[in-house]
Amino acid sequence: MSHLRNPRALLTPAMRHVLDRMARAGRPPLHALTPQQARDFYAAGADILEPRPLALARVEDFTLTARDGHPLPARLYAPSDEVLPVLVYFHGGGFTIGSINTHDVLCRELSRHGHCAVISVDYRLAPEHRFPVAVHDAWDALQAVAARAGALGLDGARLAVGGDSAGGTLAGVCALQARDAGLPLALQLLIYPGCAAHADTPSHRTFAQGFLLEDTHIRWFFDHYIAAEVREDWRFAPLNAPDAEGVAPAWIGLAECDPLVDEGLLYADKLRAAAVPVGLEIYRGVTHEFIKMGRVIPEALQAHADAGRALRHAFQTEQT
Repeated sequence: MSHLRNPRALLTPAMRHVLDRMARAGRPPLHALTPQQARDFYAAGADILEPRPLALARVEDFTLTARDGHPLPARLYAPSDEVLPVLVYFHGGGFTIGSINTHDVLCRELSRHGHCAVISVDYRLAPEHRFPVAVHDAWDALQAVAARAGALGLDGARLAVGGDSAGGTLAGVCALQARDAGLPLALQLLIYPGCAAHADTPSHRTFAQGFLLEDTHIRWFFDHYIAAEVREDWRFAPLNAPDAEGVAPAWIGLAECDPLVDEGLLYADKLRAAAVPVGLEIYRGVTHEFIKMGRVIPEALQAHADAGRALRHAFQTEQT
């Protein structure tokens, strides 16, 4: 129980050093910025703690089309010219910040470790595009990839969906929609996803301040993205989905020192209760966003490898 009185004692030395450096840098509080300022600020520092970008056989930009005709930028990553299985990936950023570019290195790593193609999607962001636009964009993109995979030289019969944080929420929702639409998925890869309608679990209280994703940030993201009266909608809070029977197997990667860790555990429990196979990893002593800190946080590199192993297993491309 002592660690709850001093939750910083849970942090690894490397993670504590990162947080201390950020505090000394005097970063402006997110809630004091406009959404565009926040996007620019996040983009400027997105790859500072990441490994060097990996060269891949294929990196190609193209567009997918949303239901209202809006072009959705997408980027294809592939480690070879083979006909590979596909992970459709949605970046994190509270539905308000982030882009294909901010998650470029992560998608390269997932492609390499998973020995698969990754298609990263730029869904539309709030507050210009509030809920449920991001949900519609994500589902439209997944369906478009399934339909166009052959034309892209990919194996649309082996398809997965994934994302981190808000992108993990979108991926989990897409898995439920795919189940309902009869679109088979090999895996849902959920990296510290948001799953609950309200930020009220014990981990939200324990890690409310000083652990990178703070309670003020979460309120800022929520307020920009979705009206309070519709936050019980399962497309925002997958824990509220009526049932999870028959959805794709899941790999869930969580950070121990993250406000979202409890709801991630609850979602893993919900899936398991519905007899959905779940692989769960909790990375000790690290915070939200750790998976994008592979230059300095060893747990990020481990998570890349673990996620890749889950993808290879799901796609039945395990290498000896």
